[in-house]
Amino acid sequence: MTKRILILSVFVVASCGLAYELIAGALSSYLLGDSILQFSTIIGCYLFAMGVGAHFSKYVREQDVLACFIDIELAVGLVGGVSAALLFMTFAWATAPFRTLLYVLVFMIGALVGMEVPLVMRALNARDTAFNDLVSRVLTFDYLGALAVSLLFPLVLAPQLGLVRTGFLFGMLNVGVAMWTLYAFRHELADTGARVLRACAVMAALVAGFVASDRMVQWGEHGLYGDQVVYSTTTPYQRLVITKWKDDTRLFINGNLQFSSRDEYRYHEALVHPALEALPWARRVLVLGGGDGLALREILRYPNITHVTLVDLDPAMTAAFTTRAELVKLNAGSFADKRVTVINADAAIWLQNTDQMFDAAIVDFPDPSSFALGKLYSVPFYGILKKHVAANGLVVVQSTSPFFAPNAYWTIDATLREVGMHTWPYHAYVPSFGEWGFILASPQRQYAPPTSYRLPMRFLNQATTREMFAFPPDMQPRALEPNRLNTQSLVHQFENDWRQVIR
Repeated sequence: MTKRILILSVFVVASCGLAYELIAGALSSYLLGDSILQFSTIIGCYLFAMGVGAHFSKYVREQDVLACFIDIELAVGLVGGVSAALLFMTFAWATAPFRTLLYVLVFMIGALVGMEVPLVMRALNARDTAFNDLVSRVLTFDYLGALAVSLLFPLVLAPQLGLVRTGFLFGMLNVGVAMWTLYAFRHELADTGARVLRACAVMAALVAGFVASDRMVQWGEHGLYGDQVVYSTTTPYQRLVITKWKDDTRLFINGNLQFSSRDEYRYHEALVHPALEALPWARRVLVLGGGDGLALREILRYPNITHVTLVDLDPAMTAAFTTRAELVKLNAGSFADKRVTVINADAAIWLQNTDQMFDAAIVDFPDPSSFALGKLYSVPFYGILKKHVAANGLVVVQSTSPFFAPNAYWTIDATLREVGMHTWPYHAYVPSFGEWGFILASPQRQYAPPTSYRLPMRFLNQATTREMFAFPPDMQPRALEPNRLNTQSLVHQFENDWRQVIR
């Protein structure tokens, strides 16, 4: 019976160890961007720390193996359990030490986790378990635990519980392992009373944290965003937060501002109308991204448009802007229009599998701050998109800032030209973002900026449109290589450009 308890504990501790690693990687990618870099460095630090912990486990005396295992479970449960909450609060209220704290916590958790399996194997070996059977059973349960969490984390835990609450949950599981080990081997251990008290205290702290996790997240997000958070959710793809202050509603994705209701009309008029005004014959429009429905609102103002297909990865995004009254008001109920079809799918995969053709395409993805987003600004992606746009149609791409991120901006232009598109770069001033950039492109047609608009505009007229297509000396074109999928140079350009701004 005691052997089974130790073997089952391996399953739980493996699950917990991987969970803490995934939480740290997900949280850092949400807050810092560049998910590949964050996950790569965290995995490397974590595995190195596990090696350190495994090395130091040999210094535990045989008579102290079980007692040390219990103490380690309490320690990893406490440190791992509070790690997500501590990191989130640190980023929200004291950004500077976030990276240092991140890697300190990852190393501490990794070192503690690295000691767990060697100690369990030594405890089993002391109970006359055959070595071959010992290794195979321990490693089997270790890998099964990792598999279970790797599936549950993105599908259930992160979207349903959130990162902070998930951290507390796995901390409680570690303490649970300590408690049942303490009970099962109570006759072999000394000083059980003190350990029971410690275990109960740690469990009580983690349960309190689990219960209060929503309040902690709200408090942290208040520090991060300043304004009142009226809606927030963690999805399998991203962290969505909507804030409100007086008449200003703002959307943040992974901590990055997507729009402010005070000036979003400037952005969305500039995104949509220079293209659609030049296509009075257009009937079918494709929107990639734009799950807030704001670009959709502008497109649907044209009576000649008979159908719009909007493809956005995250169903939580489109659901929020379809059902929440304050958000539906912003997009004028655009998702309820009978001309609209919403598809929640990866845009690149959907384009590969569809045979639909469109007269215009509005590409409104978030900035290429990660490799997952960078692929949507790559040569293969634009090559596929070109096949679904009429030869005389137009594509418009939001392209980050030509002032703050000039290398990234002109890399996008070079990428569109690489697939044989004619391009017409332009920019507009949006107070929430500063000078922002767009690129018009077409497979074959020529283009001239509109001198007037059929629809009333709040921002666009002949003068502002003329200015948008003129670049001053400090935003002149740059000769750059296109963004190819295997190198993703755009992501590096984007990071380097904005790093210079922060400095």
